[in-house]
Amino acid sequence: MTTIRTIEALQEIYGEPLERALWKEIDHINPHYQKFIEKSPFLILSTRGEQGIDCSPRGDAPGFVRVIDEKHIQIPDRRGNNRVDSLRNIVTNPEVGLLFLIPNVGETIRLSGKAEIIADDTLCQSFAVQGKPASTVLSISVDKVYYQCQKAIVRSGLWNPENHINRDELPTAGAMAKVFSTMRNIDFDAEEYDKNYPEYMKKTIY
Repeated sequence: MTTIRTIEALQEIYGEPLERALWKEIDHINPHYQKFIEKSPFLILSTRGEQGIDCSPRGDAPGFVRVIDEKHIQIPDRRGNNRVDSLRNIVTNPEVGLLFLIPNVGETIRLSGKAEIIADDTLCQSFAVQGKPASTVLSISVDKVYYQCQKAIVRSGLWNPENHINRDELPTAGAMAKVFSTMRNIDFDAEEYDKNYPEYMKKTIY
């Protein structure tokens, strides 16, 4: 078994990138990339800070990410479990990476830049949904952005309904939480949690 430890060794396996793979990386959001971002209802936010690396989902109705101009976007941060791992990382290291996905679309948009956390009542209120403002807003300045081809999505069959599985093939949220509550000698009713969660979700999603 050979462990790759140098760029030269890596290039021996993969060679040079296709020229067009380099063309598509730019330092701003052009009109085509803007359309993808504004149609995306879901993104993955990657951060790194003193606590290590974090990768966190963000989702809302398409258009929830605002393209302010070709160098800036804004993303509302909604209520959650208050771990705020991504936000803690951004406080100490503003560098972020984002991957935008759109259902039934093979291409993805990859964006990297520097983020800051804005706590402004007017701005947060402008992102309100169901009368609930954003908790804070991430303002991201763009360093680079490019589109990723369809291969990974096609290989995975991610949007293929034939690949969907029944939720009951996996442990429930309550069952998973029960393991950790037992480890800590905390009384936790997994079945009651799962039964009540749909209603809890309706009340707390925003």
